[in-house]
Amino acid sequence: MKKLSVTIITHNEAENIASCIKSVSWADEILVVDALSTDDTADIAKSLGALVYQRKWTNFSDQKSFALSKASHEWVLSLDADERVSPELAEKIQSLLREEPACDGYWIPRKTFYLGKWIQHSGWYPGYQLRLFRKDKTHLTVRKVHEGFEVEGRICHLKGDIFHYTADTLDDHFRKLLLYSTLEAEEKSGRREIHWYDIFLHPMSAFFRKYIAQRGFLDGREGFLLSTMSALGNAMLYLKIYEIQLKERGKQKPENVD
Repeated sequence: MKKLSVTIITHNEAENIASCIKSVSWADEILVVDALSTDDTADIAKSLGALVYQRKWTNFSDQKSFALSKASHEWVLSLDADERVSPELAEKIQSLLREEPACDGYWIPRKTFYLGKWIQHSGWYPGYQLRLFRKDKTHLTVRKVHEGFEVEGRICHLKGDIFHYTADTLDDHFRKLLLYSTLEAEEKSGRREIHWYDIFLHPMSAFFRKYIAQRGFLDGREGFLLSTMSALGNAMLYLKIYEIQLKERGKQKPENVD
């Protein structure tokens, strides 16, 4: 049977890390790369048998690349602390690794629990994530946010869900939007000039895409809230890009000459 390393990056995830680790307790190795948490994240992980590396936070891509470099085994499963491997997925992975896997990486569906409800539509499900792969054929995309794994080789789909417990309250969602919109704005500000009307048009488009085109209305009140928050996040993104570009244009203005 092929051996499996599980990698998890954390920062102040004491409420989540135990459930995450327990969902993969059958793995051969569990590594936690902790960004100097001020809560009990590291101690909880160690008590459950995980190998814990302390590393100052840089960005998502760097942290996950470091975690990948520390994995001892050929096959790696990457998780976030607010995710769990479902029993069905655990069975599928173990069955896959008993033989010689036909592919070098696997897309796994992710099912999200949002404001107390499992989201079945809204563009969030199945929400495939490339999370299981051969270490020597995989690297991280260099991005500040929405980083991803790239696999050189054949990629297949695997049944069984990763459960994602993303936000219990709208405050949780707001905090994530504030962080992600800032990082994404820094990354995208140099791509094209943003105009004032982008700040209105793009958020409206984001809402209707998620609520209508991606059938968020079928997720009930939670689908409406999710779609609204998507629009707000989009507005934050374009406002922040607009602000960055205004500041850059201000720096380029020539000084007054007497």
